[in-house]
Amino acid sequence: MKMNIPLMGTLLGLSLIVCPLLYIYVGPALDAAQIDTLKILGTVCACSAAFCFVVGELSGNNSQMDKLWSLLPIAYTWIIAFKGGMATRLVVMAVLATLWGARLTMNFARKGAYRLKFWEGEEDYRWAVVRSGPAFKGRKWAWMLFDLFFISIYQNALVLMTTFPALVSMNSTVPFGWVDAAAAAFTFCFILYETVADEQQWAFQTKKWSLINAGQPLESLPFPYNLGFNTNGLWSRSRHPNYLAEQGTWISFYFFSVGAGLGIFNWSVIGALLLVVLFLGSSSLSEEISSGKYPEYKRYCDEVSRFLPWKKFAAR
Repeated sequence: MKMNIPLMGTLLGLSLIVCPLLYIYVGPALDAAQIDTLKILGTVCACSAAFCFVVGELSGNNSQMDKLWSLLPIAYTWIIAFKGGMATRLVVMAVLATLWGARLTMNFARKGAYRLKFWEGEEDYRWAVVRSGPAFKGRKWAWMLFDLFFISIYQNALVLMTTFPALVSMNSTVPFGWVDAAAAAFTFCFILYETVADEQQWAFQTKKWSLINAGQPLESLPFPYNLGFNTNGLWSRSRHPNYLAEQGTWISFYFFSVGAGLGIFNWSVIGALLLVVLFLGSSSLSEEISSGKYPEYKRYCDEVSRFLPWKKFAAR
């Protein structure tokens, strides 16, 4: 399995450079209360990164950040809301982040990700594939660096950056208005969209594996289970409807900062933009794996768009 390590390093470097430049040249500048809040958030982020690296290396399970991905934005947004005097806009943002996080946590939990022994649990299958690739095979030190800088530090920083629209809105004197209402509506709709997509995927995979575990080989299963991958519902028109919704959620979340009077473009957009880039890479990795496992997957990729539901898979 190929992994574009230079690209990952470039993403990390760009985020470290672009975010400060946007802050300096685009604004808005943070006041004392916002800087104090950012210090708290940064401390939580640093502790989480250290935890993910140490526990991931000791346990050999590199999904520690995956377990925290849905929980950290809840903590970040409620800290911001509390420090911002529980202003209406901030509370709405925190409630939406909580709905998003609760749904995603439940979806990850039913896949076996969480255990009483917190370092255990089901690891995302892609990490094992990446570890066994030529970039890391037999090079433990290279994997440790990747784990430290990309999995632990970069992804923790990215999750923090997705909540920056709440941080920059802390001192806003603009009342909750129609832009905020639209941002809330779109954010909620994308959360619902992702819920439907994940439920459809869960139902498909549960049925497929129940048939396989009953002794039926994959190729003898009824359509569409014999394909090995989901082409039902939203998945018939988009290869990654859950990824589309995830990106849409945080892009919509960004527009709360616009509602706060900070302009159509401000530096808090960096989290949403980097998330889009991350999902481009993540979806490419998933599709490379699926193409190697399922003969019909390439045709699926040719017929169905990656994110936007423009085409429909032609069953045959």
